[in-house]
Amino acid sequence: MYSTIFLSALAIFGTTSALPALNEARACTSPSVNTATVDLIKEFEGFVASPAPDPIGLPTVGYGHLCTTTDCGEVSYSFPLTTTTATSLLKQDLKSPQNAITLDTGSNVVLNANQYGALVSWAYNVGNGNVKSSTLIKRLNAGEAPNTVIAEELPKWNKAGGSVLAGLTRRRAAEVTLAKTATSVKALPACS
Repeated sequence: MYSTIFLSALAIFGTTSALPALNEARACTSPSVNTATVDLIKEFEGFVASPAPDPIGLPTVGYGHLCTTTDCGEVSYSFPLTTTTATSLLKQDLKSPQNAITLDTGSNVVLNANQYGALVSWAYNVGNGNVKSSTLIKRLNAGEAPNTVIAEELPKWNKAGGSVLAGLTRRRAAEVTLAKTATSVKALPACS
């Protein structure tokens, strides 16, 4: 990720002198999710101490970490993982979907911590590319009410391999419930 920022800074400014300011802006745009979100993700991903195939055959470990190699050699923790190390790995893995939700939504989109968390959980599950091209993000960016959009759009994301999966249907319902849970803690926009 740093290399992308570095290359972008060079392309825009022709120098690295603006790099610290660019990093500061990026850091403030992606808040961490709350405990309720982490707990929801843990519940639906389940804990896997050592690399094993997920329901569609992809090697995973911890709480839904998708391995880049069959033995998960990229994971810096020893196997079998503990719930503590798996939680640390999850929090590292959540940085990418947090960035996706933050950067794919416009500065006009206002989300509280639970709405943001529900969307990060969804992004963690479906992938950043699907998030970026989704009707859900388009509707939020068009100024529609977040709880309405979330309640109408998230349930549509309950299929894998073209088939409806009961676990995904339950997860989307839990994400909608989280999003509708009132909180005064704001998440987005992250920067003023």
